[in-house]
Amino acid sequence: MGANGRPVVSVSHVWKRYRLGARRKGYVKRRTLAGELNLSLERAGLRRKAEPMTHLWALADASFEIQQGESVGIIGPNGSGKSTALKIVSRITLPWSGAVSTRGRVGSLIEVKSGIHPELTGRENIFLYGAILGLSRREIHKRFDDIVDFAELGRFIDTPTKRYSSGMEVRLGFSVAAHLEPDVLLVDEVLAVGDESFQRRCLARMDQLRANGQTLVFVSHILADVKRLCSRTIYLDRAMIRADGPSDEVVDLYLRDVNERQASTSA
Repeated sequence: MGANGRPVVSVSHVWKRYRLGARRKGYVKRRTLAGELNLSLERAGLRRKAEPMTHLWALADASFEIQQGESVGIIGPNGSGKSTALKIVSRITLPWSGAVSTRGRVGSLIEVKSGIHPELTGRENIFLYGAILGLSRREIHKRFDDIVDFAELGRFIDTPTKRYSSGMEVRLGFSVAAHLEPDVLLVDEVLAVGDESFQRRCLARMDQLRANGQTLVFVSHILADVKRLCSRTIYLDRAMIRADGPSDEVVDLYLRDVNERQASTSA
């Protein structure tokens, strides 16, 4: 539990939608004279009549809380809302409605390049990320060598990250996010980009964070990793929470659903 029993992550009746299709072309010409502001833009021919839009709900009335020190997995088929949930918790995107609150520093590795500026070097990105998390330069210096050693980027640390491969970007991003010791660490499926050795080191590092009492939210299609790392799992399906409970039970439910859908499709 967090201080005073408050959760470190709270998501309450969150809805999120995205527009399907292209945006309306053209632009609206601005008028500067006060009298012209009262004119109808459509009557003046400056704007086409709005066309009906279609939206996709990425999250529908999602509610959950995560306590300090919990390790929570989020699973579900592609397009179920897993990454959207993490982006909303990390404030990368805003919900259409509902409330989200977090306590403490939140570190996230949600996309390969999340938090990494391509024009900055690896060294500069480490200090930038640390500053975003609210750490002092002294605190970042204290962790700097461990970050570089874990990412195995010593030769390239002063190279602009736009020249990094996807694997190098993931190594840097995960190492920074995990070693700057955020109170809540959000990790998406991007670990799949790394090689086998790096994935094992990442899993070991997340085990260490759990042992230290830090909060972990882990999205993955590798269900064995979810069951090993997370005592609790949230199963998202078609933008809604299908189940939320002990990882073994929720993963088994997800696998049953997958098998039933495959059987109905092949029938």
